[in-house]
Amino acid sequence: MTLSDYDQFRPPEPPRKRRFGKAQRSRRRTSEGRGDGSVEMLMVPEVEFTSYYGHNVVKPPPWGPEVAAYLFLGGVAGGSGLLALGALLTGRNLLRRNARLGAMAAVAVGGAALVKDLGRPDRFYNMLRTIKLTSPMSIGSWILTAFSVSMSLAVAGELDRLTGERIPLGPVRKAVALIEGPAGFAAAAFAPPLAAYTAVLLSDTANPTWNAAHRDLPFVFVSSASLAAGGLAMITTPVRETRPARALAVMGVVGDVMATKYMESRMDPLTVEPLHHGRPGQLMAWSERLAVAGGVGTLLVGRRRIPAAVCGAALMGASALTRFGVLAAGIASAKDPKYTVEPQKRRLAARRAAGVTEDSITTA
Repeated sequence: MTLSDYDQFRPPEPPRKRRFGKAQRSRRRTSEGRGDGSVEMLMVPEVEFTSYYGHNVVKPPPWGPEVAAYLFLGGVAGGSGLLALGALLTGRNLLRRNARLGAMAAVAVGGAALVKDLGRPDRFYNMLRTIKLTSPMSIGSWILTAFSVSMSLAVAGELDRLTGERIPLGPVRKAVALIEGPAGFAAAAFAPPLAAYTAVLLSDTANPTWNAAHRDLPFVFVSSASLAAGGLAMITTPVRETRPARALAVMGVVGDVMATKYMESRMDPLTVEPLHHGRPGQLMAWSERLAVAGGVGTLLVGRRRIPAAVCGAALMGASALTRFGVLAAGIASAKDPKYTVEPQKRRLAARRAAGVTEDSITTA
């Protein structure tokens, strides 16, 4: 027993009367639930877990517009790389050249945006020191590098011809001409993974909205990349050679709209909310409007040069807004704990209702 200096001023506490026997047991039975202080009562209400003092459960990723730009430009580069191979096989030289140049510019600017977000270039180099098959970021870094190297070799030949062989390549010129074709095929092989791996990178996290979309987000990103690449070709290439680009753009619009709707139908209803509310909701809504307008315009006036360029710009804008919207929706969902806790409760209740109680997640 410890005493303080103030105990001498405290009046003596009267001795407590102890109750024994039948009277005490009867009092316990009859006073249960009373609020007169004669029985032990709960001093706080039953707690329903939400989060720690309302703080977010999942840490929001510190990603800014640089990452969203990288997501968009990676899709443009991937779609353009695939379009360049189609142009090569069908003998559309202008479309092939412009698609390759567009892919190279997109992957270069996108890579610079990624390095800016990382803070230092050596952080990207360090990701290439090893390869981890279970890490989307590690695999994505190698995909980006392989696509960039292959497309650089293909673009070297294009630039040499575009400048009238004024680039001082010397004896290397023959080697560049020899490897240009295989490099184009190699770039096209890495183009679809480049357009899709960023969706895997986002959905392979604990972020509520991104994780809930993990089954269908790659299809949304690939469709978005297709319409963006088609739109870029419609801006840079005369209409006499853009028929494959227009077809790719229209297919991309259909795939983008359908994949987005299907993705949202398979997500938890609460995790879909960030895609429709606030700034992310506005971005996604305008993305759909621009995609539909660009796709319809491509079908109706895509054979005329200026309207085709306008439609191409609308399609590229739609693709960019999709990437910015998905990124912003995921960050918003991580900031609000209800998007993490409520779906978990529903999944837990569903597992209990299904009788799944033998694992470490669900208990009876």
